[in-house]
Amino acid sequence: MTELVDLTLLESPLYDRIGLLQLIVRFLLNMLVIGLIIHCLYYPKSKRRDYYFTFTLISISIFLMIFLLGSVKLKIGFALGLFAIFGIIRYRTESVPIREMTYLFVIIAISVINALGIDISYIELIATNVIFILCIWICESNRWMKHISCKLVQYDRIELVRPQRYEELMADLRERTGLEILKVEVGHIDFLRDSAVVKIYYQPVCDEINTIETLTRIPREDE
Repeated sequence: MTELVDLTLLESPLYDRIGLLQLIVRFLLNMLVIGLIIHCLYYPKSKRRDYYFTFTLISISIFLMIFLLGSVKLKIGFALGLFAIFGIIRYRTESVPIREMTYLFVIIAISVINALGIDISYIELIATNVIFILCIWICESNRWMKHISCKLVQYDRIELVRPQRYEELMADLRERTGLEILKVEVGHIDFLRDSAVVKIYYQPVCDEINTIETLTRIPREDE
């Protein structure tokens, strides 16, 4: 008899209104959190409008899929499957920087939690989202961690790459690049062309993220 009453309640208009209200409230909460992360923490440094667009739509899509398919027994398996899919995309797509991929995983995680956390209270849900925001803010803040940028330089004065002339190499790179270089690492040396590839670490002039810093090797002329 109890099961019959429960089925009747599930099919009632009141239950539909409660479900719709819950969808709206959780969607607005998710968009508020994602908006704060993207607009206030990610975008000021990167200025990447394309990823702003991508992160927002992915968050909306993940949230709605997880929330509306929650009645189907997918739950955590579906969420982990999404992580696996985007993990494969990360390893097959070299053009996506690691910072953007990290934000993508965080946004997916927040959207999944907000959609699946039906059994937890709104206070716990809000606290979880606040913890996410605080952790990202601490990681992005220069008050706690200084950001050190790096670049690959194809260097022509090959005689200065010797360990004994390290200080001369640093001074020459500082003068020619105008950067406050903190450290230099010597990589590939080409004696046929009298050149070497060096990696310089320097203090960035501003807080903006330079996407070219993700370059791990200098492309060849035939590529």
